[in-house]
Amino acid sequence: MNRIMVAEPTLGGNERKYVLDCLDTNWISSNGKYIGKLEAAFAEFCGSRHAIACNNGTTSLHLALVAIGLEPGDEVIIPTVTYIATANCVRYCHATPVLVDVEPGTLNIDPAAIEKAITPKTRGIMPVHLYGYPADMDAINAIARRHGLFVLEDAAEAHGATIAGRRVGSIGTAASFSFFGNKIVTTGEGGMLTTDDDDLAARMRLLRGQGMDPNRRYWFPVVGYNYRMTNIQAAIGLGQMEQVDHKLSKRREIARWYEESLAPFAASLDLPFETAQTRHSYWMYNIFIKDADEVRRDAIMRHMDAAGIETRPVFYPMHVLPPYAEKSRFPVADAWACRGINLPTHEGLARADVARVAESLRSAMSATAVPRAKAA
Repeated sequence: MNRIMVAEPTLGGNERKYVLDCLDTNWISSNGKYIGKLEAAFAEFCGSRHAIACNNGTTSLHLALVAIGLEPGDEVIIPTVTYIATANCVRYCHATPVLVDVEPGTLNIDPAAIEKAITPKTRGIMPVHLYGYPADMDAINAIARRHGLFVLEDAAEAHGATIAGRRVGSIGTAASFSFFGNKIVTTGEGGMLTTDDDDLAARMRLLRGQGMDPNRRYWFPVVGYNYRMTNIQAAIGLGQMEQVDHKLSKRREIARWYEESLAPFAASLDLPFETAQTRHSYWMYNIFIKDADEVRRDAIMRHMDAAGIETRPVFYPMHVLPPYAEKSRFPVADAWACRGINLPTHEGLARADVARVAESLRSAMSATAVPRAKAA
């Protein structure tokens, strides 16, 4: 039986044509027409004035923080449940990531926890739109305005997610996206920054290219970075962006298939959801096993793996990882993250694949169920 992978890139458009054009014309490095075309397409997609292409999502986050002016000793508030790059990029600036708890169900940053964590050293907030579900940006922006803080959206996983019809990437001071091979839009490795701030965009572009003055070749007024995307990467990305509406529509269809297939035992699960104001992009269809701990969750995943179904656990909270370990309590993160599983989510899935994943999950949950003690 064919193995069902948790994520796979779908390259069914003009990606090959555009890459071959790069090869035929010798524009294979960090100059070429596809970089500008991809930036324009992505800015329009997000509804932002500017898009700045980078060589990966982590460098785009770091570039944004440097351009904003984060300094040693500053503090940035981030959710404890996220991919480690969110915290690492703050550390790259010799600043301090301040971890706060998350909301049940979404594991997105809890605005009430943000307010309590603000100190005189706080410079900004980095909400993460985890697994494609948008964080509560209205509440986060309101807090930021009251305290004079920047808001950098970590939208690495959330291409196309919306709040009240507005796409993530256009809601904070700036936003960072990843184009890694498992993302909704991919360039293999790659990233993108978006912002409406003209001055900030210009500084990002300056720093991205080693700090070279755009009007004076080999004159470097600042210390910069080599965070440039190649024309080949951008060619793949442009081919992807031409299909982005289909990609998002197919993921919503897959989410609906999961909801239908999991319905017979949904009482044992917490499933993804949307509100009247939010639209999930379903980078990953993420579930939580209600009656489980990390041991049972991992046993369920092993059972599914043996059946040919790849899954992934929810990210470990930052506060349990050695570089960011804390003794503080994060009750929601601790109670939820250990029960979370990412099910296969990519455009290559058929309805029969989703049904097979659901049946494998049901079987695994049954096989790992803890026997109930008999009444006396």
